[in-house]
Amino acid sequence: MNISRKKKRVVVTDYTFPDLAAERAAAEQQGAEFIACQCKSPQEVERAVQGADVALVQFAPLTRQAIAGMAEGAGIIRYGIGYDNIDLAPAFERGFAVGYMPDYCTEEVADHTACLVLASLRKLPQLDASVRAGDWNAVAVAKPIKPSGETTIGFLGMGRIGSLVLARLQPFGFRFLVSDPQVNAEHAAEMGATKVDHETLFRQADVLSLHAPATAETTHAINAQTLRTMKPNAMIINTARGQLIDEAALAEALVSGLIGGAALDVFEAEPLPPHSPLRAAPNLILTPHAAWYSDRSIVRLQELAAIDIEQLLSGHAPRRPVPGSPARAQQVER
Repeated sequence: MNISRKKKRVVVTDYTFPDLAAERAAAEQQGAEFIACQCKSPQEVERAVQGADVALVQFAPLTRQAIAGMAEGAGIIRYGIGYDNIDLAPAFERGFAVGYMPDYCTEEVADHTACLVLASLRKLPQLDASVRAGDWNAVAVAKPIKPSGETTIGFLGMGRIGSLVLARLQPFGFRFLVSDPQVNAEHAAEMGATKVDHETLFRQADVLSLHAPATAETTHAINAQTLRTMKPNAMIINTARGQLIDEAALAEALVSGLIGGAALDVFEAEPLPPHSPLRAAPNLILTPHAAWYSDRSIVRLQELAAIDIEQLLSGHAPRRPVPGSPARAQQVER
């Protein structure tokens, strides 16, 4: 007697790519149905992933309610480095494997971050604006600027992207400080940096580059209190997570001159709301969550998603499981 088996379902909740050809091909090669959505709300996501065996999410929220409706033994794939929009606890409770892609754009983010550091230190936006306004007084616009050898770059968090940023900036002769519980003094010294505590980092950094995950401990690490401990000409660079910064406090600090400047690629709400106080803040570079981008990084991201679809549909672990993800048979590095 032939017993028909229910066809597996792969659902993309939302995406910003031109097409999903690689993901669709991977799903169909495994005999699965492929469904692409553009969900905007938790309720839309919940309906979309009902009964799904694999859910791929980019920015849409994958809540406990949505996860409860997925198939037994399902898997989740996050298009990107972070996974803040996935409620991990219920996923792990149900034994779901959750994969992410921490290595698809590390070089691009490091390049973007280093560019923001150098542009901020050399006051490039201010100098550009002054020329366009008809001025020609470099010192009046740019002062103060320290030489690189007298400038301290601090890293709040030092993962793979932070270490790449440090390597890119090292030839300029900066002094480097690191505050990260996962990095000991010996490891910091090997990278050419000094390990310090949070308080020392905030007090001594001329530029503070953020590379920490968004957790209960790090959310709003940049706030009114910590901003008051920083040097009056200090700058903050954030290409990590928008939640690390209390944006209202940062805008106020920039307007009042409490700190010297900032450069942000990530925000608490994206796109940046029209009423955000950051839009009117001075000495601030804003980029639209662009650090990840290159022509190659998009292709790479979707290639890795296709690999994970194949892995999850065949009962194996995703290429890069989220820490804490339930164990499955591991796959060969690709």
